Amino acid sequence: MSQRIDSYGPSGSPAGWSRVGDEVRRVVRLADPLLPYQARELLSALAQLALFCNGEGLPGKAEVWLSREVIERFIAVGCPNVRPSTRGNYRTRLLRLSEIVLGGQCRTGKPAKLSASVPNSPYSPTELADLWGWGSGQPTEELRWGCKTLMALGLGAGLDSPEVIPLRVHDIRRVSGGGPVVVATRGTRKREILCRRPWEGVLASAADRLDTAGTAQYLFRPNCYSRGTNTVTNFLARTQPGPNVPRLVMGRLRSTWLAELFEERLPITVIVAAAGVDTLHGLSRILPFLRAVPAEEAARLLRGSR
Repeated sequence: MSQRIDSYGPSGSPAGWSRVGDEVRRVVRLADPLLPYQARELLSALAQLALFCNGEGLPGKAEVWLSREVIERFIAVGCPNVRPSTRGNYRTRLLRLSEIVLGGQCRTGKPAKLSASVPNSPYSPTELADLWGWGSGQPTEELRWGCKTLMALGLGAGLDSPEVIPLRVHDIRRVSGGGPVVVATRGTRKREILCRRPWEGVLASAADRLDTAGTAQYLFRPNCYSRGTNTVTNFLARTQPGPNVPRLVMGRLRSTWLAELFEERLPITVIVAAAGVDTLHGLSRILPFLRAVPAEEAARLLRGSR
């Protein structure tokens, strides 16, 4: 059985597997004698979770992947093309794996307190400028437009990878007369989002260059017809790295978008609706990255207007 675990690799040779494969196999070797599942069932579920976390920019550690929050996020948005019954099986196996990895009282069958996942920090203005220059300098038009499209969707509309992948060209529309650009998402968090003003032109150009009457082209990687959960990760693995340029991570783009909304003091109800969430828990993780309000201004705001 150990040999079978050591030789395991997901189909399609996804780009992120080289970064997470050893940790996946290590965890399954640890858990295999302790759980009533076949090793391949555990490998399949954990591999999908690990690749999703890699695409989100999370650390390559099972202690992070197997927190309850990360597992639930993966089930909700990380496997959109998987049947509900399969998602249920994934959740069950991953929660049992979390008991083994986090140890302690979990092995007695009692629920354990799980550690929180590491939040994605927003990009700084300098990092964003470096990323834009890096994306604009890619060697092919496909790579250049792919990077620009990802930045416009993440920084302009707060989309994450599972929402980017199924997006079609006609899901982007511009109100006539130079009005706002509207993004209509698909899947479980279906909604319409107005793109942030600085990214309207980029996103509209990305859609216009692909707009062909009578077709339903994908907006991101329009010539890639096999749309797996690693579509974004595989694309980014083909880009040319730049010196001192941070990795492009959709989770960090979304965090940057959220931080800007909070800093501009949009009503919380507007932010919740645009982010496509049902609770404030996920949004609260952005709070450590927000600027403190000066005492005088805080006092004025708390007192309120007449």
